[in-house]
Amino acid sequence: MELFITILILLIIIGLSNVINRFVPFIPVPLIQIALGVVFEILPFGVHLELNPELFFVLFIAPLLYNDGRKTPRDELWSLRTPILLLALGLVFLTVLVAGYGIHMLIPSIPLPAAFALAAILSPTDAVAVGAMAERVHLPKSILRTLEGEALMNDASGLVAFKFALAATVTGVFSLTEASVSFVVIAVGGLLLGAIMSFLIRKLGVLLRRLGMEDVTVHMLIQIITPFIIYLVSEELGLSGILAVVAGGIIHAIDRDRADTIQPKMQIVAESTWSVIVYILNGLVFVILGLQLPNVISKIWENNAFIHVQIISYIFVITLMLFVLRFVWIYAFETTAWKMNKQEKPIFKHIILTTLSGVRGAVTLAGAFSIPFVLMDGSPFPERDLILFISAGVILLTLITASIALPIIADKEEEAGTDVIEVRALAKMFHRSILAVKSEMNDENKAAVLSVVADLNKYLTRYSASDDKKKWGSTYQKQELAIRMKAIHAERKEIEHLLKAGEVNEELAMFYLKVLDRREIVMSSRMKSQIWSSLRSIGRTIGRIFMKKRVDSNHPMRERADASRALRMQTCDKAITAVRNQMNEDNRAASLTIISNYERIMSMLRGGAMELDDDAFNEKKLELQIKAIQEQRNTVQEMFETGDIHRNTAASLRQYINNLESNLLSEE
Repeated sequence: MELFITILILLIIIGLSNVINRFVPFIPVPLIQIALGVVFEILPFGVHLELNPELFFVLFIAPLLYNDGRKTPRDELWSLRTPILLLALGLVFLTVLVAGYGIHMLIPSIPLPAAFALAAILSPTDAVAVGAMAERVHLPKSILRTLEGEALMNDASGLVAFKFALAATVTGVFSLTEASVSFVVIAVGGLLLGAIMSFLIRKLGVLLRRLGMEDVTVHMLIQIITPFIIYLVSEELGLSGILAVVAGGIIHAIDRDRADTIQPKMQIVAESTWSVIVYILNGLVFVILGLQLPNVISKIWENNAFIHVQIISYIFVITLMLFVLRFVWIYAFETTAWKMNKQEKPIFKHIILTTLSGVRGAVTLAGAFSIPFVLMDGSPFPERDLILFISAGVILLTLITASIALPIIADKEEEAGTDVIEVRALAKMFHRSILAVKSEMNDENKAAVLSVVADLNKYLTRYSASDDKKKWGSTYQKQELAIRMKAIHAERKEIEHLLKAGEVNEELAMFYLKVLDRREIVMSSRMKSQIWSSLRSIGRTIGRIFMKKRVDSNHPMRERADASRALRMQTCDKAITAVRNQMNEDNRAASLTIISNYERIMSMLRGGAMELDDDAFNEKKLELQIKAIQEQRNTVQEMFETGDIHRNTAASLRQYINNLESNLLSEE
């Protein structure tokens, strides 16, 4: 029961961190999760969780890296293979060598082999932390892909170097030749084993389908346990489990893309399931990191043998050393490649962005926790508590530095051709939604599919045209949102007036007021609007208890449909009047767009679009429209995650989709 409560609290913390981030978006979610982890560890009734390094790697790192390998574009990784390998291998070994000697000189109480071990565990960047940073900062695509590839590879090189440095500290024996050969065997063997195992597991799934086992749940279960099996088998054989799961994820993606018969349902379930798993695991990584910090800090802080200011200065100096080494290495490579005519002249700002993006994460702390307490001769491991303290400090300092510096630098990046990027994003968004709707077509819904596709094609044609780029912009977007809000207010005011005068059925009025509330919430992401909508709904519910029904709600179906049509015509007319009254030269384009939308609805109502015989068609069409809207949201999120669009552009596109959804609700 205690374990269940602990897990439940951890999941609540993850949800709470995202709620807090909603109010303080300038603070990244990982830092909020770390802070909440610290708070819940300090509280007497809080969560107390010991970190088991082996369990941490298999439970968190294995599935996360497998998913990264499964989703990361392979063509882009291959085109950036040189910088990725130089960062994942060359920079790691340079950091171990230079930073190892530097740490030993800075803190002589840490023996040289132990200093190498500390440098090794600090050398790899953290894939989870890099992903968290990329979510809130618009990085050029080449930088983002390089960072992702580096994070996928350098965990293995850093941990292997850490393993040999640790062995040298514990046993006092080290052989460079043996270490080099072992590294090649561990790395290459892990890649090959992971690829082979993933291929065989995929073929097992194909065999099960041929035997008639088409149960999506079973195949999804096989996919979920794949990274755990690959990691455990690889580690048991003495190979790199991290590289094995990365290779396994890549082979999974290759085999999936080449398969001729992929179940659409399986793809939907797989993406939805992995999104939930990754969301939870990413959050748990940082929460668990926060839970460990108080114990790590207290052991040093309460030890009178250490001077607090001095040990904090160690963290700043070592972090600065890591950033300087990273900058020099990247600058040297970029400059050399440019002089050899292998790439364009390096941009200094891009080098700074890549340097500051080298954040450390929970992998570093988990590795540090795996340091044994005693050496082979039975003596205590030298300065183990101090090494843990420095590791935790460097993680926090790199996260905080990146959180502060990256948005400042990235926001100053020149966004050349912003209009073109936005229009292309809109075109891609509608193109993908058309494909999604077409994939649902069958004999029963063919007419509804063609109708929705025709509507979507109008948008696609509009945003595919090169001469219509100026229509889309933040000013137009803000104007349209403000005018739609005024139109909704006019509709709500008219319904309330008719209800008070007893000219409309109470049940029908309440229904349309709820529809207006939904439209307002969809259009506005502001908490204030959502609260007011909720309060209005509660107020109407209470009012109905004391209000006598003015009109009998038991109308025949035809009469109720006519009453609904009449009410909708009146509200649309009031909305058009309100929009016309505030229209001027500046907002004419947005006003006319909204007026056109209301006039279209009135035209549908006059033409009998709400006839009962058309209910089945309208229901199918609405389902397809909602699917198209969801596909548009998925496309925007995908473009944002891959670095194709900036955060501000993504926000504008989402607001645009909200407006489209609001139109659907009004037509509904």
